[in-house]
Amino acid sequence: MIALSTTSTAPALAADPTPVGAGSYTTEQVGPAPEGCAPLATDARAFITDSAPDGAVPTNDWWSSLSFKKFDCSMSEPLHAHPVSYKPSPEGLGLSYTQEPTLYGTPGGIGEFHYPYSQDLVVGVDGLNASVAEVADWSDWTVTPSWNDGTRSMTATIGHGLPVTWFEMAGGDAVLSGGSDLRVWLHDGARIGFSTGGADYVAFAPSGSSWTVSGSELRSGLTGKGYLSVAALPTTPADGDAARTAQADAFTPYAYVEVTGTRADYVYDEATSIVRTTYSLETEAHEGGNAGTIVSLYPHQEAYLDEVTGDGPGGGAASDREYESARGTMTALVGATSFTTDTPFTGVLPEVPAVATSEGDAHARLDALLDAEAADPMSIDADDTYWTGKALGRAVRIAEIADQLGRTSVRDTALEQIETTLTDWFTASPGETEHLFAYNENWGTLVGFPAAYGSDKELNDHHFHYGYFIVAAATLARFDPQWATDEQFGGMVDELIADANNYDRSDRRYPYLRDFDIYAGHDWAAGHGAFVNGNNQESSSEGQNFANGLIQWGVATGDDAARDAGIYLYATQTAAIQHYWFDQAGAMPEGFGHSTVGMIWGSGGAYATWFSGEAEMIQGINTLPITGGHLYLGLRPDDVVANYDELVAVNNGEPTVWQDILWSYLALGDGERALAALDGDPGYPVEEGESRAHTYHWVANLADLGTPDPTVTADSPVAAVFTKDGARTYVASNITQSPLTVEFSDGTSLAVPAGRTVTSGAHDWSGGGGGGTGEPSPDPTPSPDPTPSPEPTPSPDPTDPPEPVPATFYLTGDGTLAPEAGTEATAVLGAASGPDAVGDPATGLTATLEHVTGEFGGDATAFDVGLDAGQSVGNGTRLRVSYDLEGDGSFDRVESYAYFATDPVPGFERYTSANRTTENSEGALGDLTDGTIKVEVWNVIGSGTTLVDLEDSVVEVPFESLTVGSA
Repeated sequence: MIALSTTSTAPALAADPTPVGAGSYTTEQVGPAPEGCAPLATDARAFITDSAPDGAVPTNDWWSSLSFKKFDCSMSEPLHAHPVSYKPSPEGLGLSYTQEPTLYGTPGGIGEFHYPYSQDLVVGVDGLNASVAEVADWSDWTVTPSWNDGTRSMTATIGHGLPVTWFEMAGGDAVLSGGSDLRVWLHDGARIGFSTGGADYVAFAPSGSSWTVSGSELRSGLTGKGYLSVAALPTTPADGDAARTAQADAFTPYAYVEVTGTRADYVYDEATSIVRTTYSLETEAHEGGNAGTIVSLYPHQEAYLDEVTGDGPGGGAASDREYESARGTMTALVGATSFTTDTPFTGVLPEVPAVATSEGDAHARLDALLDAEAADPMSIDADDTYWTGKALGRAVRIAEIADQLGRTSVRDTALEQIETTLTDWFTASPGETEHLFAYNENWGTLVGFPAAYGSDKELNDHHFHYGYFIVAAATLARFDPQWATDEQFGGMVDELIADANNYDRSDRRYPYLRDFDIYAGHDWAAGHGAFVNGNNQESSSEGQNFANGLIQWGVATGDDAARDAGIYLYATQTAAIQHYWFDQAGAMPEGFGHSTVGMIWGSGGAYATWFSGEAEMIQGINTLPITGGHLYLGLRPDDVVANYDELVAVNNGEPTVWQDILWSYLALGDGERALAALDGDPGYPVEEGESRAHTYHWVANLADLGTPDPTVTADSPVAAVFTKDGARTYVASNITQSPLTVEFSDGTSLAVPAGRTVTSGAHDWSGGGGGGTGEPSPDPTPSPDPTPSPEPTPSPDPTDPPEPVPATFYLTGDGTLAPEAGTEATAVLGAASGPDAVGDPATGLTATLEHVTGEFGGDATAFDVGLDAGQSVGNGTRLRVSYDLEGDGSFDRVESYAYFATDPVPGFERYTSANRTTENSEGALGDLTDGTIKVEVWNVIGSGTTLVDLEDSVVEVPFESLTVGSA
């Protein structure tokens, strides 16, 4: 064995921090470095051959214990590839195809199920005695271990979904050593079929070769060609030899096809909200002309399988046999070269809309809860990367709720805390050792210090920790876009993204998708994965928090590549989480006693956690944090309720810890039950990342909205649909700086001004950008049957009443407010005239709408206007909105907004109600009756002109049931 490495010491001369925009990171080792077997301290590639790909070494994978050697400094822990598991030894590679689970612990209590590595055979070279197994190659879901003892050498290509293992060897005969039960049932020249350890295998030597059998040992000289394949068959001990031979015959046309590489490519289709992922296999045929191979699919892939390409007699068709695995049965494709899945993406939100909590008693209750959080929304418990992240997440949710309700001071306090914290962590100063990120070139990783839970020494959990930072940055980008630019701190956000899940294959500083297992469809938490049960992941929901943050960061900053990568991760993981953590795949054995787990292992699952034996935490760890990015948890509402009931049964009663997390989860399946539970226990202890304000907001609004409806999708990622009692509510949030229109798959359309969240359907509401109230559309009260009356005297047909119009109007060049953009693309505002900051509105643009009738909804005016002063220095533009409620020529309400100082760089900037508050107002709003709305935009400082973008400059007025026409 080789000694474990110790922590590296800092060099004598400190390096200057590396600037990234206005931020920076250090390259100094300011805290512990990754620890493993001794050579890794100075060379992370110590157990990787020169032939392997260059760039950063992958970690957090199913095979990581081969290269990131932690406990076994010669070989590795078992590698659970599915359907076959492997374990290197000095003599070669052990294979195991376990078809029955083993149960541990208490059925229905703390327990685990595993398909453990149980060696069926070892494949090696006669006399091989290697001191170490190294990594010679890898691709998206394969790895190639390598052995060399100076005389004999061997490589083996293994991978997820590949029941055929490819070997290349030199220096001696191929030797297959089985158990004492080895029995040969097929022996015809180059191929030999045998059973051992309860599984059936076929070994294919090159054509012209032969096999000799001596007890439990099989041997072939391979006619000097040096290659060999061994296939595990999808048969069972109950099958006869005829069935085994039939499967061997089906696999034979692909026996000499080596898989030389694998790759998954994804495309997000906005129109259909589908992630189309193509899994391709690069192959080399050493004999024959077939390019296909045998591929087995995980349940989450088969569920959304759309297309298969193949070659040879099988052509990629599905076998009538399946493989058993820890994830459920795996369908075998015979002769496949690629397959494509179409996985639905069901949307995320910054927060659920305040359809219930925006007025009345619910509003008053939430207002009081927000008051309690106003002084310290973050309420940080510890200052490492994980607990700082949790505190950032807490503040984000308070900011979102406060924004919806117009509590701008609470929102701004939360945003100020977020900005201060992120800016601190994203800036490294010489000599600084805390609240910063450090890049380790040896390992190709960015580690935050203080670290937590092995994020430094073992490279654990980076996606968990950094996901909170990225969500917070995405939120800040909405309200302060300048902070999120590359010139400021956007580049540091991108560095965190790249460390945890780098989606740019050309960036060699970090491994491609470090934490995400491309084929398994979910993240792995442990950097080294050095456990007998393989790698593991506990909090799948914190993994999704990273994906959600990536989506919202991409949308808020206009980075489609980041957005699409986040959507790929999110949609794929949603499918995997539902199938494996919540057992949609049906893989959990009957005797296990659960239909959900706290942890997934390479070899199985566990109703347990690393940190607690409480049922509330075992189940709750896969639901937190509760955010609008976690609506996927409610895609199967009946399963949500069943899981909650299972918790109550295991706990022998309702939860006594993490009640807020669990009620919030229950609300995605039964909001009214969750609200009743919350109301019945007002003194519950608050989970560290939660607040009473957010829990009440979440549960109360879901009680009115219902459950997520995945049958209707949107062409915007930041949208969702809910259903209750057969009635749908459509929700869309605009976290960009420009207005947008969201189209839903059932034909529903929502116009959403910048910074706002808008709903329609069962609930008509809008909020955000400084205020928001609304109410659900009530069912009309049935009218009593009328009393019969004499037939009236015929009268002329009445004039049709005006049609209702949206509350959002475009500024137009002809001086009107219109429901759609006009024909002119821009309007010119003259240079400022008159006193500074006052100006003359006559030099600008005035747009008016007359004969307007509508009910005041209690909301505030919102606007989003595009301005471009070109290269003019010192210009500033003001907007004013005036309301004549009764059309009598006297304006009853006038709102003047703080002027917007334009920059001297050509290109439109956004002047919005979200980034400029009301400077002064006169009068009060009320219902409109044949009234007039006037919007004025003019320059109040500066000597240059300004263009107004008329294609997407809008004003949203706070009225419902609007009509335009003479009263």
